[in-house]
Amino acid sequence: MPAVTVENPLSLPRLPEPAAGSPERKVLAVETAPSGFEGEGFPVRRALAAIKPEYLDPFVMMDQMGEVDYAAGEPKGTPWHPHRGFETVTYMIDGVIDHLDSNGGGGTITNGDTQWMTAGSGILHKEAPPEWLVQQGGLFHGIQLWVNLPGAKKMITPKYQDIGSSSVTLLSSHDGGALVRLIAGDLAGNVGPGSTQTPITLLHATVSPGARLILPWRKDFNALAYVLSGRGTAGAERRPFHDGQLAVFEGFGNRPGLATSGESITISAKDALEVIILGGEPIGEPVAHYGPFVMNTRDELVQAFEDFQAGKLGTIPAQHA
Repeated sequence: MPAVTVENPLSLPRLPEPAAGSPERKVLAVETAPSGFEGEGFPVRRALAAIKPEYLDPFVMMDQMGEVDYAAGEPKGTPWHPHRGFETVTYMIDGVIDHLDSNGGGGTITNGDTQWMTAGSGILHKEAPPEWLVQQGGLFHGIQLWVNLPGAKKMITPKYQDIGSSSVTLLSSHDGGALVRLIAGDLAGNVGPGSTQTPITLLHATVSPGARLILPWRKDFNALAYVLSGRGTAGAERRPFHDGQLAVFEGFGNRPGLATSGESITISAKDALEVIILGGEPIGEPVAHYGPFVMNTRDELVQAFEDFQAGKLGTIPAQHA
């Protein structure tokens, strides 16, 4: 881990060195992700489950899938299931997974690739390891993130994006101590390839032992950092955190009473640190979440289930039924 890297980060575009005295966001909390199982039984860490929902907006959930080295016959996936009202983002760090959906989207993603599915008005999809991987086993590690959609976009036409590892925007910290893989959003004028319906920034950073990564951050975005592996600290006050833990930074976008003047977020590494960093503009609407649907009201959830049962969220392609 990870697949996408470079020998010399200083050969990449560099993030600006922060001006002396520029305000940094403090850390509100560090929480440990509970463990569980998803789909047909693959192990996950539920990165956002211990955090108050009002601190997460516009994110709904994020699972770290693995890291697990499967023996032959062990790899598992998720069977056909519906979604409505949000976007799913699957980022593969190591391993291979196939995506199929009722809207015609699909493909295979592997080391460093991302699939971005806008469920919108409704879609059926399936994620599973290819048959050859089931037969021989192998390493599996990635994340799946759910990004909410505002009420005005919950019924938009479904969409699928295949974001190859070669299209990810690679950046270096100002001193070369950290490599940043920008998957979506804007970071100091650098733009990731992911097209988002809700304004967010999503990146994967590798921070070398003893190095410090200072990221310029939009004032109207919240900020979260989840450790995939390693040990380090978060914030100017250097709150310790390690693998399986999430740091919540102070300030929650433009929500009244929760805004912040912090212009950057800081991550430091004690040993080699792999961290997912994300933030977005809060939607600020009621969230009704049950199972595979994320809506604004209970009535909308009921309608989503009824539409699914009536076959209105799509049909499994005949060749994959």
